[in-house]
Amino acid sequence: MMMTRRSFSALLLASSVILPTARRSMAQNAARNVVLAHGLFADGSCWAPVIARLQARGLNATAVQNPLTTLPEAVEAVARVLARQDGPTVLVGHSFAGMLVSEAGVAPNVSALVYVAARAPDAGEDYAALAKTYPMPPATAGIVFDGDEGRLSEEAFLHDFAGDLPEAQAKVLYATQQPFNKALLMGRTTQAAWRSKPSFYAVSTEDRTIDPDLQRFMAKRMGAKTIEVKASHLSLISHADEIANLIQEAAGQAG
Repeated sequence: MMMTRRSFSALLLASSVILPTARRSMAQNAARNVVLAHGLFADGSCWAPVIARLQARGLNATAVQNPLTTLPEAVEAVARVLARQDGPTVLVGHSFAGMLVSEAGVAPNVSALVYVAARAPDAGEDYAALAKTYPMPPATAGIVFDGDEGRLSEEAFLHDFAGDLPEAQAKVLYATQQPFNKALLMGRTTQAAWRSKPSFYAVSTEDRTIDPDLQRFMAKRMGAKTIEVKASHLSLISHADEIANLIQEAAGQAG
C-alpha cells in the first residue's frame, strides 16, 4: 500500500512522541545502585572485586553483611540496605543469597535481579528437595558442624568452593569464612521476585557447590538472561569482569 503524504506526516508526529517517551522510560529504568548479598561460607568482602569494577563504572555498590542466622533475619538485613538506596536498585545474590534476592527483591525500588551461581526457589518451594533431584555436589560432604554452627572444611573450601582461585588466595578466604546457623537452612521463601522482576543469571560451569545443571534449570525456569562462565562457585572473584558486566547490563547502563 502506497503511503500518502498525510499518513507519512502522521507517522512522523507519532514517532516524535513515542521515541522521546521511550528514551525517558529507559532513562528512568536505569539503575545507579547495586546491592550485593553473600551466601554461606563467606562475608560481604567476597564482593570486593566486583564492587571495584562497578564503582569504576559510576555505579553505587553496597555489600550486605548477611548474619547467616535465620532466613527472616537475613532477609531483613537485605531489606535495611535496600531501604537506604535512592532510586532504582539492582539486587544481586550469590549462592544461598539467591533466597534473599527472591524474597526481598519484591521491594518497589528493586529494578532487576541478578543471581550468581545462586539458589532461585519458587515461593514456598523446598529447595533442599529440589536440589536432591540433581547429583549431590562434592562441597556438601565437606560441611562440618560445631553444635548449630556449620562451616566448610579447609579441603572442601579450597577444592570444592574456591577451586579456580590460587591456593594462597583461597586460604585467606577460608580463614575469613563466616559460620552459618543450622536454622538458616530451615527457612523457605514466601516470595519469588523473579516472577515479576527482570532477572539475570550467571551459571558457573565448573561448580562443585551447586550443581551446574540445577543452576541452568533455575535460570531457564525464571526466564533469566543467562550467561555461563567456566568458573568454580566463586565466579564473583575468579571472573569478576563477567559478573560485573552482567550486573551493569541488569542496571540498564551502557557498556
